[in-house]
Amino acid sequence: MAGRFEPRHAGDPARLIAAYPLGWLVSASFNASPLPLLAETGADGAIVSLFGHCARNNPLVADFRTDPRGLILFNGPRGYVSPSLLSKPDWAPTWNYAVLRYRVEVELVEGETREAIERLVDAMEHGNWSTERVGPRYETMLTHIVAFRAHVRSAEPAYKLGQDESAEGFAEIVAGHPNRVLAEWMEGQR
Repeated sequence: MAGRFEPRHAGDPARLIAAYPLGWLVSASFNASPLPLLAETGADGAIVSLFGHCARNNPLVADFRTDPRGLILFNGPRGYVSPSLLSKPDWAPTWNYAVLRYRVEVELVEGETREAIERLVDAMEHGNWSTERVGPRYETMLTHIVAFRAHVRSAEPAYKLGQDESAEGFAEIVAGHPNRVLAEWMEGQR
């Protein structure tokens, strides 16, 4: 989906992951798990790696010890766009969406497990909760978890958010679409 459905800014994929952090991590053996991930970016804002953690008994751990190749998929805002939103009688329905696909090499980073959890808690809780509240059980929990860093080898973002619509049609969709989050993302890509 290269070309017209590319994100407008290099930092847009990191913003999408911050808003929709639950991505599917898939191994070369086709084991898959939805896991919350944090984007790690370069100086230009482009994602260079995705940082996360999972249970040690997750089949992905054994898979990545054998073969580090994987795929990560994110779904961002999305929604059906009905012809009823537009005044043009011959307009056909479509779907608008923002999705990300990354080919990665996964590195298990045992020594960063506590950091992976703490960074995720900070990102999700914004200071409202901390792992200290778990008490002594937290140390035991850590022994059952392993951190990983998924190094991005290729990225395929697709931001189909009305870029191919006329100015009038785009305005009608944004004004009338019931999914206001999708409408905001559309406006951000125009």
